[in-house]
Amino acid sequence: MDEHVIIKQYLTFNVGGDDYAINVGNIREVLEFQSVSRVPRMPDYMRGIINLRGSVVPVIDLKTKFDLGQTEKSIDTSVIVTELKIGDDDVVLGLLTDAVNEVVDIDETDIEPTPNIGTTIDSSFIKGMGKKDDKFIIILNINRIFSNSEVRELTTESISEGES
Repeated sequence: MDEHVIIKQYLTFNVGGDDYAINVGNIREVLEFQSVSRVPRMPDYMRGIINLRGSVVPVIDLKTKFDLGQTEKSIDTSVIVTELKIGDDDVVLGLLTDAVNEVVDIDETDIEPTPNIGTTIDSSFIKGMGKKDDKFIIILNINRIFSNSEVRELTTESISEGES
């Protein structure tokens, strides 16, 4: 085996019938989806907040964020608790998904660049397309799914709501 090959671990999950993955280094834990406390006047993709061992964690519906509808609660619905780096700050967000699949090893050489489809769609949050068992997995760059202003709005509003 070539010693220069870099294999990384990714948590795979399903949103709207497609497989996605996030580097396990960005994941704190995976929770079964129970319920969230709604926060008024938040963006559509923010489902609410959860109390995670005394900390307020905003929960984002990835299906809504990706313009694919809204995640319906089922036995497989999960929240992936992630940590983002925004400037010098570490921000904790929950990502609501249809189902969490498994942790897989993906060789960096098996990650294709994001295809250029000639449109103005912002795909900067997609690191690339991973291949695993003849299936494509959309590998997300978790730090680019949300703009800095979106994260600040989510975390500031959530925390102030949680304190009242």
